[in-house]
Amino acid sequence: MVTNWEAKKINIQNYIDAILSLNLFSSFPKNELLHLFSTSKYKVNKYEKGQIVHLQNEICNTMDIVLEGRISVQKITNDGNILKITVFTGGDILGANLLFSSRNSYPMTVVSESKSTILHIYKDLILKLSQKDSAFTSGLLKVVSDKTVALTDKINSISLKTVRQRILDFLRYEYYLQKSNVLQLDISKKELSERFGIQRTSLSRELNKMRKEGLLEFDSRTITINSPDIFA
Repeated sequence: MVTNWEAKKINIQNYIDAILSLNLFSSFPKNELLHLFSTSKYKVNKYEKGQIVHLQNEICNTMDIVLEGRISVQKITNDGNILKITVFTGGDILGANLLFSSRNSYPMTVVSESKSTILHIYKDLILKLSQKDSAFTSGLLKVVSDKTVALTDKINSISLKTVRQRILDFLRYEYYLQKSNVLQLDISKKELSERFGIQRTSLSRELNKMRKEGLLEFDSRTITINSPDIFA
């Protein structure tokens, strides 16, 4: 029979190399990190696509590390639209900015965008890690600061821009990333509209306007930019 402690040990050993590859943990010897995890509270959970990881207003009890998959922070607006604030992938950390706050509840809902695996680290283990290594403490403060600034910038950029500006920002990024006028879409139009925080009909209407103006062509899986001048 496998005890809870043994099950946890097996779980963390499966991912210990991935954890050590993160800057936050890179200064720890492997055996020491395994020991710290074996004597402290944490859990490794798997989530299905679309499953809620944390509800809005839920108390934050852990710092979470995405080991596999994709996680998004979402907010439902007053008119019923889903506003996708940001997406976290393998190695990303969330909850660190809330865990030690006096207002430690999630301001938005956290949802698994795909099959995902998340390491949830409780406060007592975070404190032990900080006491053991000042580099961890410094790295944790950097994570908190960077995430706060990034989320603030994201919220401001989404709330102040028109639908067309949001589309152009997305197209510009994908154009330079894919190095092609024909952009392959790895998400649906519905998912894209959620990322923009608008209704799918609003996205389709603006794309159709841009097509009529000769700026682009599109189908269900691609968007073709007729000229880079679209970004001027």
